[in-house]
Amino acid sequence: MDSMGEQRTGAVRVLRNERQQMSGFQLLQALPYHSAKLTFFDPQYRAVMDNLSYGNEGARQKARANLRQQTDHEIALFVQEIERVLKPSGHLMMWTDKFSIGSGHHLSYFRFAPTLKIVDLIAWNSLRFGMGSRTRGATEYLVVAQKEPLRAKGVWGDQSIRDCWSESSDRDLHPHAKPFKLIETLIRATTGRGDLVVDPCAGSYIVLEACRVSGREFAGCDIA
Repeated sequence: MDSMGEQRTGAVRVLRNERQQMSGFQLLQALPYHSAKLTFFDPQYRAVMDNLSYGNEGARQKARANLRQQTDHEIALFVQEIERVLKPSGHLMMWTDKFSIGSGHHLSYFRFAPTLKIVDLIAWNSLRFGMGSRTRGATEYLVVAQKEPLRAKGVWGDQSIRDCWSESSDRDLHPHAKPFKLIETLIRATTGRGDLVVDPCAGSYIVLEACRVSGREFAGCDIA
């Protein structure tokens, strides 16, 4: 680590506590084994829209349409790299939708990461009236996975977090903006001051801001 807070691996520079434009997969590959205590991952999936024949047409979806979609195979490779980067008993928080949860599709993302096990699930009520031909979607899901050895005592420090969390987010910042208070709470629950938190698809950089507030180190990027 140099005096400017850069981590160098080969030709790739990973900045700490800064916004950085680069490939998220490239960032993960540049990080050392067992270097992060926590990773957030918000893949650009579109499973529920494809399944329900929703497209990206119309003004409401213009911002989403500009984001490149990730294939299931690409998402699985990201999860594999996250497994490598996480410290033993570290956590992955991965966002997904109700179609993936209801169909079990999200399980396929862990096929290359045998030591990452799903240990919990948080439903986030975004307080928005979303899409749906039956019920209207207002909820996203945060899959909580832990790298072996699996344990909660001494690793998860806040037993007051509810598995159904209601909080609005600022979509003016980013079309996929996530709930700041939930993310900050999870960071404080699963890491200590100075621990590294990684976000390879940072978007609005909510995780970076939560790390600054909580005194954690951040490494993350986005392609734009």
